[in-house]
Amino acid sequence: MDTSKGAPYAGLTPDCVLDALDSVGMRGDGRMLGLNSYENRVYQIWLEDGSALGSAPGSAPAVVVAKFYRPGRWSDEQILEEHAFVHELAGRELQVVAPLAPGGKKLNEFGGYRFTVYPKRGGRAPELEDRETLEWMGRFIGRIHAVGALGAFRARPALDLETFGIEPRDYLLHHDFIPSDLAPAWTSVVAQALDGVRRCYERAGRTTTLRLHGDCHAGNVLWTDSDESHGPHFVDFDDARTGPAVQDLWMLLSGDRAAMVRQLADVLAGYEDFHEFDARELHLVEALRTLRLIHYSAWIARRWDDPAFPAAFPWFNTQRYWQDRILELREQIALMDEPPLWSN
Repeated sequence: MDTSKGAPYAGLTPDCVLDALDSVGMRGDGRMLGLNSYENRVYQIWLEDGSALGSAPGSAPAVVVAKFYRPGRWSDEQILEEHAFVHELAGRELQVVAPLAPGGKKLNEFGGYRFTVYPKRGGRAPELEDRETLEWMGRFIGRIHAVGALGAFRARPALDLETFGIEPRDYLLHHDFIPSDLAPAWTSVVAQALDGVRRCYERAGRTTTLRLHGDCHAGNVLWTDSDESHGPHFVDFDDARTGPAVQDLWMLLSGDRAAMVRQLADVLAGYEDFHEFDARELHLVEALRTLRLIHYSAWIARRWDDPAFPAAFPWFNTQRYWQDRILELREQIALMDEPPLWSN
């Protein structure tokens, strides 16, 4: 098996995946479906026998989702902190997809790969253009944050200027991803953008941080219409970090300023039923968006030796790509100096 940087999943063959499941008492019937994930490898797997999930004999085959973690990204302690947070949420009856513990362990290892097994949950994307849905999402995130504020991550990193801005910038420069003719312009605009982020944090003043979902966009929410579990199910806490509450809210907003103000009002109408929101954090919305843009480029760059990434992102690292990023950051610099969303 080759788990080097260039081919981290070279040894993760279908047989390896099924043998890994078998090692924790879950025998697949041979059917597998690769799910959309670039950071990790995630498979939907049908089991021969659902008894490991408590299914009655003779019932329809049980289905699980097996997630194989990218080697070297998170430590065992960081992964287990994520699992503990999700189980804490589930224990308070929030609809999150928590890992199973076959054989008493949530984090397992086979053939050099660490993996976790989840129950299969269906659903559709939430209709974020619907005001009632936005308010419902706000209530749910408010409940997550009410729990997130009760404890702290010790191993998982924070989302801040250093981890999402300075360090990604330095990585891109030190590894020569920026074309030489564009490097001065890109370096200058990133410096201006990071100065803008600092000003946003200064305007926000002293704000609190808590445990977050961290990547709270519509793609990580499954909406169900069943009577038993109507509403959102939050999945994939892989990016859970410590940060400001607004990090889990701003990605639900889209459109022009007027549209985002309306959407924010709907989200907060539900959110504040369960957790107080510090309005000063609205100064951070465009700052967090700026940091995410810088971090995203570095995220792809770090994975560029993985054969899956050039295939999935063929436009990355072209001249046009970096020209677009320069223009994008210039727009963000202007947006960060505008009044926050509550001042319409």
